[in-house]
Amino acid sequence: MARIDHRDPRNAHGAWFVDTRCIDCGTCRELIPELFASVGDQSVVRVQPSGAEGEHRAWLAAEACPTRSIGRAPRSSRPPGLYPLAVDGPVHDLGYTSEASFGATSYLVVRPDGNLMIDAPRFTRLLASPLDDLGGVAHVLLTHRDDVADAPAWAERYGARVWIHEADGSAAPGATDLLEGDEPTVVASGVVAIPVPGHTRGSVAFAVDDTWLFSGDSLAWSHRSQDLIAFRDACWYSWAEQTRSLARLAEVTSFSWVLPGHGARIRLEPDDAHRRLVRLVERMKAAA
Repeated sequence: MARIDHRDPRNAHGAWFVDTRCIDCGTCRELIPELFASVGDQSVVRVQPSGAEGEHRAWLAAEACPTRSIGRAPRSSRPPGLYPLAVDGPVHDLGYTSEASFGATSYLVVRPDGNLMIDAPRFTRLLASPLDDLGGVAHVLLTHRDDVADAPAWAERYGARVWIHEADGSAAPGATDLLEGDEPTVVASGVVAIPVPGHTRGSVAFAVDDTWLFSGDSLAWSHRSQDLIAFRDACWYSWAEQTRSLARLAEVTSFSWVLPGHGARIRLEPDDAHRRLVRLVERMKAAA
């Protein structure tokens, strides 16, 4: 719960605030950019929400915050049914991000042959109950070692298979399936794991039905630049490898949606997505 006694004075005047325990993960800014902004060392409320829809969106950010740093004074009751949040078709944002994954977004894809959880949120009954209603989870797909969070608890609850690349396998010692090498691997019908080493050695993107690309921390949309980006300042393994792997990603898959762990998500026309990814690789090469 947010601490009113730690309210950051840089918040806009009004009921909603971010306290100084914020870790500056950017989750609220990417999710609700019209209400939250960075002040250099953390996020703050830049504009107070207006009306019922604005209040609802502020609650979405509050429930997603990994440190529970977003609050309201005076307090009001949490609205029901915030998460899972429908994004597109069978894809849902799971909210409830974990401090262990620095606020990374995780997703659920509802599928007739078994639901997919991409990376893992905090384990909480507030999310477990609606996931039960949606049919649970058959596969937990981990994009890389940083965003494992509470994956073991979710896998245990649903008896799910857990997939991670062997190069990052030490972060998920209970994984049932280790991806190997740099070639794409079919995980399930319409679901392909594509290794994209760079951010970490074992980073993987998961392409679902040639439409939704779950990119972990390897690829994202930037509200500021209005384009696809990669995080050079958060490249823990090799920028050169990440450049090569994203070039290969452009060759082996087609997608409309980019759904990252960190950074903003975006829907593009497939040809535009491909062009933007190719141009990003060219910029990365030029900056090497």
